[in-house]
Amino acid sequence: MEIKNTAMAGTLESSDILITIEPNPNKEIAIKLKSSVEKQFGDQIKKVIMDTLSALKVESALVNVNDKGALDCVIKSRVQTAVLRAAGEAKFKWGVQD
Repeated sequence: MEIKNTAMAGTLESSDILITIEPNPNKEIAIKLKSSVEKQFGDQIKKVIMDTLSALKVESALVNVNDKGALDCVIKSRVQTAVLRAAGEAKFKWGVQD
């Protein structure tokens, strides 16, 4: 999925995460993480973000992350939403079982 614009998802509330994603002229994924729990969970937060971007077939993006202790499922959903907004996609298969 191609990132065309800058988009955001999330909040700065406790237990949430604010994801800002934008096109990267360097044609790579770059993550800038700011987190109150970065020392303990920084690697896991980045892994969830990278796994989600990979699943969405995003190959190039600048991702700014401001985490306030979000769970993995919240991180994933915020990344998905930001990517869809940035790519201008209106529909997404959320992975709900039939």
